[in-house]
Amino acid sequence: MAQNCILVGVPLDSGKARDGCLMGPDAYRTAGLVPALAGLGHKVVDFGNITPAPYAAEDPDQHLHALNETVAWTQTLYDCAQDVMPQGVPIFLGGDHALAMGSVSGVAAHAASVGRPQYVLWLDAHSDFHDLTTTSSGNLHGTPAAYFTGASGFAPFPAVQHPVPHENICMMGLRSVDEWEGKRIAATDLQIHDMRDIDENGVVKPLKAFLSRVAANNGMLHVSLDVDFLDPAIAPAVGTTVPGGATVREAHLICEILHDSGLITSMDLVELNPFLDERGRTAHLMVDLCASAFGRRVFDRPTRSFL
Repeated sequence: MAQNCILVGVPLDSGKARDGCLMGPDAYRTAGLVPALAGLGHKVVDFGNITPAPYAAEDPDQHLHALNETVAWTQTLYDCAQDVMPQGVPIFLGGDHALAMGSVSGVAAHAASVGRPQYVLWLDAHSDFHDLTTTSSGNLHGTPAAYFTGASGFAPFPAVQHPVPHENICMMGLRSVDEWEGKRIAATDLQIHDMRDIDENGVVKPLKAFLSRVAANNGMLHVSLDVDFLDPAIAPAVGTTVPGGATVREAHLICEILHDSGLITSMDLVELNPFLDERGRTAHLMVDLCASAFGRRVFDRPTRSFL
C-alpha cells in the first residue's frame, strides 16, 4: 500500500561528546533514501533539516553534555512530530538517539489525541534507560527511553504529557546494559529480547507476538532503529560499537515482518556517523533496511560493490 513518507532531517549531535551524527540526514539522502522509497510507490516529501529552538549557553561546569541544546531539540521535535503525524508516516533522520526524546514523546501525544495507544519497537544495543541523575557519562543519548516512559529526574526537559507504558515497548538486540539500568528494567514490564535471546530463539516469534498485541489494540507503532543494533562488522559508522549485533539477514527479516504487519506509523533512523563510515556502506545498509520496512522484497535488493 502506497504511503506518504515524510522525511524530517534532524542533525542533532548534542547527545554525546563525539561529533559526526549531524551529517547523518544528508548521508541518508546521498545514499538514495528518496528514490528507494519512491521506487516502491510511496509519495516522499522531504521537509529538509530542522533546527532546534533557541537555547542558552551551556554551563561549562555542567556534568551533562549539551543539556540546554538537547532540551531545545526535544521541544522542537515534540512539536514537529505532532505537526507531521496527520500528514503521513514521518521518518526522523538522525542525528543521535537523543532525538527519540522528542520524536517518541511527540508521536505519543498525537496517538493520545486520536484515542489510540502508542507502542515502540526499540532496535538498539543499549536500553538508553538512564535519567539525568544516573548517567555517569553525561551523554544524553543514553536517556531517551527513560524520558518518554515518564521517569522522574528529567528537569529541565519538558514534562512528558503522554508517557509510553512500559508494557507497550519491545526492545530487541540489547547487549550493553549497565548494572543500574538492568535493575531499573527488571522492575518494569518492558519486553526485552537481548542478543542471547535472539541467538537462542530467533527474531520471528517475539516480534510477531509483539506486533499481534499492537494490532489487537489498534496501536500506533514507532520503530526506533539505531545503527548499533547491527553488528559493527557490517555497520561501522557508529560511535558506540558493541560486537555481536544483528546480522544483515536478521535486520532485513525484522523490517520485512514490520512491513507485512502494516503497523508502522513513524520511525527513527539514528546514530549514523558518516565520518566513521567506509565508502557509505552503513548509510546504504540503513537505507536498504528502511526500504525493507516499506515494502522492498528480498529479490529486489540492489547489488553494490564497495571495492
